[in-house]
Amino acid sequence: MTEAAAAMPKKGQGKMSTFWRGVWKFFISSPMMLISIAVGIVCGILWNDAKIVAIVIFILLSIYTLVVEIIDIIKGWMAHRAGSDILAVIAIISATLVGTFWAAWIIDLMVFTGGAIEDFAQSKAGENLTKLMENAPKTAHLVDPGDMDAVKDVQVEKISVGDVLLVKPGETIPVDGVLVSREASVDMSMINGEPVPADLQEGDKILSGGVNQSTALYMKATAAAKDSEYQQILKLVESANDSRAPIVKTADLLAVPFTVVSLAIGIIAWACSRDPVRFVQVMVLATPCPLLIAAPVAYMGGIGRLAKHSIIVKSQGVLEQMSRVSHVFFDKTGTLTSKDPEVYRVDALPGFDKDQILKLAGALEGYSVHILAKGISKAAEPLWGASGLPSAEEVEENPGNGISGKVEGRRVMAGKLQWLEDSTGQSPSFAEGAPDEIGVFVAVDGQIAGRIVLKDLPRPNSKTAIEDLKKLGISKITMVTGDRQDTADAIASQLGIGDVKARLLPEEKLAVVANDKKTDTDGDAKGGKALEKMGGHGHVTMMVGDGVNDAPVLASSDIGIAMTDGSATVASESAQAVIMNDDILAVPRSIAISRQTKNIMLQAVLLGIGLAIVLMILAACNFIPVVVGAILQEVIDSVAIFYALGAIIDRKTVVGDPR
Repeated sequence: MTEAAAAMPKKGQGKMSTFWRGVWKFFISSPMMLISIAVGIVCGILWNDAKIVAIVIFILLSIYTLVVEIIDIIKGWMAHRAGSDILAVIAIISATLVGTFWAAWIIDLMVFTGGAIEDFAQSKAGENLTKLMENAPKTAHLVDPGDMDAVKDVQVEKISVGDVLLVKPGETIPVDGVLVSREASVDMSMINGEPVPADLQEGDKILSGGVNQSTALYMKATAAAKDSEYQQILKLVESANDSRAPIVKTADLLAVPFTVVSLAIGIIAWACSRDPVRFVQVMVLATPCPLLIAAPVAYMGGIGRLAKHSIIVKSQGVLEQMSRVSHVFFDKTGTLTSKDPEVYRVDALPGFDKDQILKLAGALEGYSVHILAKGISKAAEPLWGASGLPSAEEVEENPGNGISGKVEGRRVMAGKLQWLEDSTGQSPSFAEGAPDEIGVFVAVDGQIAGRIVLKDLPRPNSKTAIEDLKKLGISKITMVTGDRQDTADAIASQLGIGDVKARLLPEEKLAVVANDKKTDTDGDAKGGKALEKMGGHGHVTMMVGDGVNDAPVLASSDIGIAMTDGSATVASESAQAVIMNDDILAVPRSIAISRQTKNIMLQAVLLGIGLAIVLMILAACNFIPVVVGAILQEVIDSVAIFYALGAIIDRKTVVGDPR
């Protein structure tokens, strides 16, 4: 058996050890929880022979618990959060006063256990985000430019632009830069979700956060650590983690009426029975934890789940608003369509082969910076096989007309038809193309050979994304573009988009979205005002663009989503969310995940509060003893919190989702 195989864990061993590590972390996370358990054991031993001593120990523990809880309540009030832990204070005091010391001990224990459960639940909900944080490199290997073998470790914060760095196999790229080595393979899955490593060549851009999958590589830094891609992502993650969704704040406010209802049930039970124990029986069951803990745990889980799908949001409020999106606006070029025009077909004149025309033109266009050249070269590359595009000779670009040169000994020209006609003296006839088609004409050895037709083609999954949005009940979908109306209409028709606004300048796109928000908000003023109290509008607009030309409209819409492949547009302050893997299917997926998260949060809260109220009424009728009620209180908390953790479970989002 190989050394590597021997080191591998046996089936189930890894999962089991992870489970027990989790159990161990849970128990050591709260020393007071362990002390409370120890107090219970000691008092149980002393109860028969030294009851007074046991009671004193119980009272001392309760006094400490009360001090901790009162401090937390004051901190909550200072942070403008409802201090509904007052129910726990009342329960401990009343249980002690009526002499139910074991019930008071259980409440003490549950206060500290609740804190441990909350920490565990929040860490579990944020585990996808934690992975991002943990992978952030702390040090880098700085290379002496005069002696490439001289390497010293420095803090990433001390890296300057122009520094040469060594990245060893398996290490994370510390800052943005360019590859100095001849080639490298870099795993970018933590940045854009792409599972296949990127094969880079010397001079290619290399982004921080990627993991070196090849031998040691050298790179030159083009940005400081704080300005690099990975740090920008971490800033977004931290911002989302520290924020509070409007509906979570509302849940805090709901804790106040819940406290009032709990006290009312307890007081009525006491008054009707004339037995103060009835009041205690109700108080030990009054638990606001489903409101205070389940809501933020669910939203943290939802943000982590979005991150797993390469969707980074800047705040919990963005996730909450995503769940209520009613109108989606899309930019066309680079969002619904590919970033550059693609080859649609090749029209060959008699005597010439379509593939040969594309091969020769593609090799030549590889030397051009024209926007159409990239599409032609990309389409031609597979035709040349494993060797790739061959070199061209005597290349000369004629600005505004085209490019010429020699490819494998043949004279090739590619560009405007008039330029080729003037050069060759020929005037062949071509069928008129559609309005959204662009023609690049090709001549080989002095003969006009044919035409390469390019179009602004929809992304392969754009239609599926639009269909998924409609399945989610979003019927208002609009394309906003600066392109011609006929070109925009052609793309919209293929994708099933009925509303098209074309020939728009950036400020005109802004006006279209702003006018839509105003019209719908005015038309639903009543519902809008009601929902605003819950943290948003009745009508929520989403704009999806590339984060560059669309910056104004991304910022003005309720939700602005920037599509990126992991490049610097992620740092754009204009967007509220960023799709890191340039996958347009992430748009409907983000809405579906947000809705599922919100539903789970509401279900967890209602489940916990509902159970608490039912049991409080039973306790008021003397069906639940104090000690049993104190235990059931923690059961309710645990059920609600672990139900909220369901937000992290990856499940099918929309009908088109392959999972």
